Amino acid sequence: MELREENIRLWFDMWLQKKDMGIDRLFSPDAVYIESWGPEYHGRGKIRHWFQEWNRRGSVLVWDIKQFFHQGEQTAVEWYFKNSVDGRTEEFDGVSLIRWDQEGKIVFLQEFGCNLGRYDPYADGPEPKFRTTGAAWF
Repeated sequence: MELREENIRLWFDMWLQKKDMGIDRLFSPDAVYIESWGPEYHGRGKIRHWFQEWNRRGSVLVWDIKQFFHQGEQTAVEWYFKNSVDGRTEEFDGVSLIRWDQEGKIVFLQEFGCNLGRYDPYADGPEPKFRTTGAAWF
Protein backbone atom coordinates (compact mmCIF):
# COMPACT_ATOMS: atom_id res chain seq x y z
CA MET A 1 0.00 0.00 0.00
CA GLU A 2 2.82 2.38 0.88
CA LEU A 3 4.49 1.96 -2.56
CA ARG A 4 1.17 2.57 -4.31
CA GLU A 5 0.60 5.78 -2.36
CA GLU A 6 4.16 6.85 -3.10
CA ASN A 7 3.59 6.29 -6.83
CA ILE A 8 0.34 8.25 -6.83
CA ARG A 9 2.07 11.12 -5.01
CA LEU A 10 4.82 10.99 -7.67
CA TRP A 11 2.20 11.23 -10.45
CA PHE A 12 0.61 14.28 -8.82
CA ASP A 13 4.06 15.86 -8.23
CA MET A 14 4.94 15.35 -11.88
CA TRP A 15 1.99 17.55 -12.83
CA LEU A 16 2.86 20.18 -10.24
CA GLN A 17 6.47 20.30 -11.47
CA LYS A 18 5.56 19.87 -15.17
CA LYS A 19 8.22 17.20 -15.46
CA ASP A 20 8.16 13.50 -16.42
CA MET A 21 9.86 11.86 -13.46
CA GLY A 22 8.82 8.31 -14.25
CA ILE A 23 5.80 7.72 -16.51
CA ASP A 24 7.44 4.47 -17.69
CA ARG A 25 7.85 3.35 -14.09
CA LEU A 26 4.26 4.26 -13.10
CA PHE A 27 2.14 3.04 -16.03
CA SER A 28 1.95 -0.32 -17.76
CA PRO A 29 2.50 -0.19 -21.55
CA ASP A 30 -1.21 -0.80 -22.21
CA ALA A 31 -2.59 1.46 -19.45
CA VAL A 32 -5.89 3.29 -19.92
CA TYR A 33 -6.42 6.76 -18.40
CA ILE A 34 -9.87 8.41 -18.39
CA GLU A 35 -10.20 12.05 -17.37
CA SER A 36 -13.24 13.24 -15.40
CA TRP A 37 -14.62 15.24 -18.32
CA GLY A 38 -14.33 12.57 -21.01
CA PRO A 39 -10.93 12.29 -22.77
CA GLU A 40 -9.51 8.79 -22.76
CA TYR A 41 -5.88 7.81 -23.41
CA HIS A 42 -4.89 4.26 -24.39
CA GLY A 43 -1.30 3.21 -23.83
CA ARG A 44 1.62 4.68 -21.95
CA GLY A 45 2.80 6.55 -25.07
CA LYS A 46 -0.50 8.44 -25.37
CA ILE A 47 -0.47 9.21 -21.64
CA ARG A 48 3.05 10.62 -22.00
CA HIS A 49 2.07 12.68 -25.07
CA TRP A 50 -0.98 14.12 -23.27
CA PHE A 51 1.13 14.96 -20.20
CA GLN A 52 3.77 16.79 -22.27
CA GLU A 53 1.32 18.56 -24.56
CA TRP A 54 -1.02 19.67 -21.76
CA ASN A 55 1.87 21.07 -19.71
CA ARG A 56 2.91 23.32 -22.61
CA ARG A 57 -0.41 25.18 -22.41
CA GLY A 58 -1.44 24.76 -18.77
CA SER A 59 -0.25 24.44 -15.18
CA VAL A 60 -1.50 22.38 -12.29
CA LEU A 61 -1.49 24.81 -9.37
CA VAL A 62 -2.69 22.49 -6.58
CA TRP A 63 -3.32 18.75 -6.43
CA ASP A 64 -3.78 17.82 -2.77
CA ILE A 65 -4.48 14.28 -1.65
CA LYS A 66 -7.15 13.97 1.03
CA GLN A 67 -7.18 10.19 1.58
CA PHE A 68 -6.51 6.78 0.10
CA PHE A 69 -8.60 3.58 0.07
CA HIS A 70 -7.11 0.21 -0.88
CA GLN A 71 -8.82 -3.07 -1.72
CA GLY A 72 -7.03 -5.90 -3.45
CA GLU A 73 -5.47 -4.66 -6.67
CA GLN A 74 -7.38 -1.37 -6.54
CA THR A 75 -6.81 2.02 -4.97
CA ALA A 76 -9.12 5.03 -4.71
CA VAL A 77 -7.66 8.42 -3.91
CA GLU A 78 -9.72 11.49 -2.97
CA TRP A 79 -8.20 14.84 -3.92
CA TYR A 80 -8.63 18.59 -4.50
CA PHE A 81 -7.40 19.96 -7.84
CA LYS A 82 -6.79 23.45 -9.24
CA ASN A 83 -5.29 24.36 -12.61
CA SER A 84 -4.86 27.11 -15.10
CA VAL A 85 -5.18 26.09 -18.75
CA ASP A 86 -5.83 28.04 -21.94
CA GLY A 87 -6.38 31.24 -19.94
CA ARG A 88 -8.95 29.95 -17.45
CA THR A 89 -8.64 28.64 -13.90
CA GLU A 90 -10.59 25.61 -12.73
CA GLU A 91 -10.87 23.87 -9.38
CA PHE A 92 -12.83 20.91 -8.11
CA ASP A 93 -12.80 17.92 -5.79
CA GLY A 94 -12.24 14.50 -7.29
CA VAL A 95 -11.58 10.81 -6.92
CA SER A 96 -9.33 8.56 -8.98
CA LEU A 97 -10.04 4.85 -9.24
CA ILE A 98 -6.84 2.93 -9.98
CA ARG A 99 -6.13 -0.70 -10.85
CA TRP A 100 -2.63 -2.11 -10.53
CA ASP A 101 -0.99 -4.89 -12.52
CA GLN A 102 1.17 -7.69 -11.06
CA GLU A 103 4.30 -5.52 -11.42
CA GLY A 104 2.78 -2.70 -9.36
CA LYS A 105 2.16 -0.43 -12.35
CA ILE A 106 -1.06 1.45 -13.10
CA VAL A 107 -3.06 -0.43 -15.70
CA PHE A 108 -6.28 1.63 -15.39
CA LEU A 109 -7.05 5.06 -13.93
CA GLN A 110 -10.41 6.82 -14.09
CA GLU A 111 -11.07 10.24 -12.57
CA PHE A 112 -14.38 11.60 -11.26
CA GLY A 113 -14.94 15.29 -10.50
CA CYS A 114 -17.28 17.17 -8.17
CA ASN A 115 -18.09 20.88 -8.33
CA LEU A 116 -17.04 23.03 -5.38
CA GLY A 117 -20.13 25.27 -5.59
CA ARG A 118 -22.34 22.90 -3.64
CA TYR A 119 -25.55 24.04 -1.95
CA ASP A 120 -28.84 22.82 -0.47
CA PRO A 121 -31.71 23.54 -2.89
CA TYR A 122 -34.19 22.93 -0.04
CA ALA A 123 -32.61 25.38 2.43
CA ASP A 124 -35.56 27.79 2.15
CA GLY A 125 -38.41 25.27 2.17
CA PRO A 126 -39.92 22.18 0.54
CA GLU A 127 -39.67 23.49 -3.04
CA PRO A 128 -36.19 23.32 -4.55
CA LYS A 129 -34.42 26.51 -5.57
CA PHE A 130 -31.68 25.69 -8.02
CA ARG A 131 -28.99 28.17 -8.96
CA THR A 132 -29.32 29.71 -12.39
CA THR A 133 -25.58 29.60 -13.05
CA GLY A 134 -24.44 26.68 -15.15
CA ALA A 135 -22.64 23.67 -13.77
CA ALA A 136 -18.92 23.19 -14.27
CA TRP A 137 -17.79 21.71 -17.58
CA PHE A 138 -17.69 18.15 -16.32
